[in-house]
Amino acid sequence: MTETLKKSDFRFFHRLRVRWAEVDMQKIVFNAHYLMYFDTAIADYWRAMALPYEEAMLALGGDLYVRKATVEFNASARVDDVLDVGMKCVRVGNSSILFLGGLFRGDELLVTCELVYVYADPATQTSRPVPPLLREILAGYEAGEPMREVVTGGWDAIGEGAGKVRRDVFIDEQRIPKELEWDELDAIAVHAVARNRLGQAIATGRLVQESPGLGRIGRMAVHRTLRGGGHGEAVLRALEAAAAARGDNEIMLHAQRSAEAFYVRLGYAPHGEPFEEAGIAHIEMRRKL
Repeated sequence: MTETLKKSDFRFFHRLRVRWAEVDMQKIVFNAHYLMYFDTAIADYWRAMALPYEEAMLALGGDLYVRKATVEFNASARVDDVLDVGMKCVRVGNSSILFLGGLFRGDELLVTCELVYVYADPATQTSRPVPPLLREILAGYEAGEPMREVVTGGWDAIGEGAGKVRRDVFIDEQRIPKELEWDELDAIAVHAVARNRLGQAIATGRLVQESPGLGRIGRMAVHRTLRGGGHGEAVLRALEAAAAARGDNEIMLHAQRSAEAFYVRLGYAPHGEPFEEAGIAHIEMRRKL
C-alpha cells in the first residue's frame, strides 16, 4: 500500500459520518472500526455495479470469502468527521480479487486498506476460477462503462423480467394483494425493464394511454437493495421517451407518497389531493413533455 493515494484514483466512494459509539478512550476512531468502514463500502460497490449481491453470487454459482485484510494508518478520524471511503478493484487473479481502499477526510488520506477475496464454491468453500462475466463487470465498472441497460417493449417480450420485479416489490415486500397487481392493461402497455450486466431485471415500469395526448406511467418498481442507484430514473426516462415518440404531450402517474420527492426532483408536480390506492397513500403527479 502507499500513502500517495489521491481521491482522483477512485471512481467509487461511500460517504459516512463517524458516530460517537465508534471512538475510543483516546477520542479517535477505534482501529477495528476502519475494517467495518471498508466492508460497508464494498457492499455499496456491488450496488454501484447494479448487482444485488446475494442474487448475483447465486447466478454466478459461487461466493466471495475474505482471505486477507491489511490496514495502514496515516492519521485518525474523530467523532462527527465526514469520511469518503474510496474503493477500487485493482487485480483479478485466477481465483482471487484484490480491492484497494482509501479513507479520506476532505482530501486528506487517513487510512488505506487492501482486501483480498477468494472466489469459491459456497458448499465446500474450495476456490474456483473467477467467472469471466464477473471479470468483465469489474473491469467495465472501473473503466466507466454503464452497468445497466433499459429496454422497452410489450409484455410478451419483457413481461417475465417486469413481472419478477413487480412480484418482489409489490406483492412480497409491500404486501399488495396479487389480484390487485395484475390487470388487463399489461397486455397493451409499453413496459420498460432495466437489467444489470448479468441480465437480471432490477427495475421496471409501464406506460398506458390515459387519454389523447396524456400518458400514464405506473407499476414503477426497483429492486429493494438497489434503490437510489438511478435505475428508477432510467426506467422513467425511457417511458417518457416512448410517450413523446407516440405524440403524448403530458405524463401523469400515481406516486406513493414515500416516493413523492423522487418525482418532484425529476420534474413532476402534485395534481389534486392525496388518496389511498391498495391501502397505500398516493398522490397524482404530472409533467409536461
